[in-house]
Formats: sequence, structure tokens, C-alpha cells
Amino acid sequence: MADVDGLIERHLNRLRARHSISAEEEGAIRGLLDAPTRVPAGTLLIRAGKRLENSTLLLDGFLSRYKDMANGRRQVTEVAVPGDFADLHSFALKRLDHDIAAMSDCLVATAPHEKLEELTRTHPRLTRIYWFTTNLDAAIHREWELSLGQRSAEQRLAALICELQVRLGLIGMADESGYDLPLKQVHLSECVGLTPVHVNRMLRVLRERGLMSFSGARVTIHDLAGLRRLAEFDDGYLYLHPDPL
Repeated sequence: MADVDGLIERHLNRLRARHSISAEEEGAIRGLLDAPTRVPAGTLLIRAGKRLENSTLLLDGFLSRYKDMANGRRQVTEVAVPGDFADLHSFALKRLDHDIAAMSDCLVATAPHEKLEELTRTHPRLTRIYWFTTNLDAAIHREWELSLGQRSAEQRLAALICELQVRLGLIGMADESGYDLPLKQVHLSECVGLTPVHVNRMLRVLRERGLMSFSGARVTIHDLAGLRRLAEFDDGYLYLHPDPL
């Protein structure tokens, strides 16, 4: 893993991709965070219903927001990538209606809610920027709902690959040729509402069409434009060019 300051820079770069951040605001953001903690893959970080006094910033790795059914089936509702607050909405909600777990080995830092509350008083513009990020999460949830309700199996998987390419690209972790994705096919299946066997079949279909391949924790994109066409992927919901705050 890179040094901690460099990893926090991922969060700042994610914000800067859409908003200007002054040196004073950067200092305030860095002052929010407690010392980072390493978290092994599979760790349950936040349990639904538990009262929360901190919000978790993901510095490295991948986290999932998810809900489980009584029969053991799991639906992931969003994947957090490096630079994302996994549960900034807990600042207002205090208790989440879903669990959050590490999909891979992760490095996380927490921001105490009392510090976030102080930030709302001292840096109201940052408050609006972080409000924007929670609205962005909601937009991602709506796009995933569209995938689960209307996209075909191969379209769901293609849309997920396209979304992660954009989101990781904002922090220099992806380009048009692909990105590292240290997840298992079961994780992908929980994201797109398919069985692991079905996901494996769809990955083979996408590979045979010359669009992308997934091997050795690496997504290799052979035809990004074609992958986007198949998924009917429009990155407008990611608000890459919002009105300046």
C-alpha cells in the first residue's frame, strides 16, 4: 500500500474531480480523520441498527453496502472504492439499515461525527460538497436499481464494469485498458443479482465478444466503447461536471 498521506490524497482527488478544494479546506478534511486501520477481507465493519458515532473513509481496497435475506442470499447495493466515505449518511441517520463489509483487504480511517458537526459550522461549503457526495450515492443506487430491474444479465455486468472504470479513473486507478479488481466472482454476483455460475457464463460471453476479460484480479477492457454500448451506459448519473459550489 502507498503511504497514508498519499491514500488520503485519493479522497481529495475524488472531491477535486468535481469541485475546487482550497488549501484551508484540505487542512480541515485531513483534520477530520483518526489514525487509519487495516481491515482484512470479509470483515464486517458496520452492522445494521448499531448506533454510529463515526463515518468511515475508505483509503484502500473495496467495501460493500449490502442486505441479506433469511435464506442467506445477499444483495450488494453499492461498492465503495478508494477515496469514498462508506457511510457518510450515518452522520445524519446514526443507524444504518444495511451492513458494510470489506470485500478485499482494506485500509480505513474514521471521522468522528462531532468533528463533522464542527465542520458544518466552520466550513459550510465543504458541508455542501459532502452533501453532494451523499446525493451521488443515491444516484448510483438508482442506476443499480435500473440494472437489476431492466438490464439483461450481460448488460448488468457490463454496466458495473463501466461504472467502476469511471470511478476508479477519477483517482488514477483505471484507464481505458482496465483496472485491478481484487474481488471474487461471488462478489460480482452479489452486485448484479445473479448466481456465481451465471456471472461466470456472462464473463465468458463478454470475453468472446471481445469486450472485456476478468482474470487474476484484473479487469482488461478490450473495447470500452462497445462495452458501454452493450450496457447502454451513460455516465451522467455520476455527475462528473456538476455546477460549481
